[in-house]
Amino acid sequence: MTEWRDKSRGFESREQGFSYQYATLQDLVQRAQGKQSALIVALDHITDVGNLGAVIRSAEVVGATGVLIPNRRAAQVNETVYRTSAGAVEHLLVACEANLSAALKRLQDEGFWVAGAWEGADQDVWQAPLEGRIVLVMGAEDTGLARLVRESCDFMLKLPQYGCTQSLNIAQAATAIMYEWRRRNR
Repeated sequence: MTEWRDKSRGFESREQGFSYQYATLQDLVQRAQGKQSALIVALDHITDVGNLGAVIRSAEVVGATGVLIPNRRAAQVNETVYRTSAGAVEHLLVACEANLSAALKRLQDEGFWVAGAWEGADQDVWQAPLEGRIVLVMGAEDTGLARLVRESCDFMLKLPQYGCTQSLNIAQAATAIMYEWRRRNR
């Protein structure tokens, strides 16, 4: 069972001897301050801890500013996430917010463009404007992006698919898109 405490620096997750202190949205904004390019990966109701850990690991490797997750109906940082991320949670800010849509609006106000990954998007990742300060929003594999989160996005993008399988795993898809962001923002 996970116990939540609201701290001045954000939320704290405690799970059977494992404790993790989340960053705040303001911490993410401050880390990106003064940078022409920055990437924040926002996860909309990703419930699998393995996927959360893998996304955190990839985000840290590509030099992202941080990861943003909701505090309810989503995987939280625990010992499994720590192991799956190969310890990347020690080097990358993970912020936990009560309202993801409101957090995205705040990031837009801070000069970020919000890109939602959605299989119904008109443009693929190769044509999408991924230069600069970007929030990449990834949704759950089964439900995708929530309506309010989708409406908060400035634009939508998708990975092109050439095979028969319906889609990639969320962590694989996020990694592919993050590397395209990195390629354009060297």
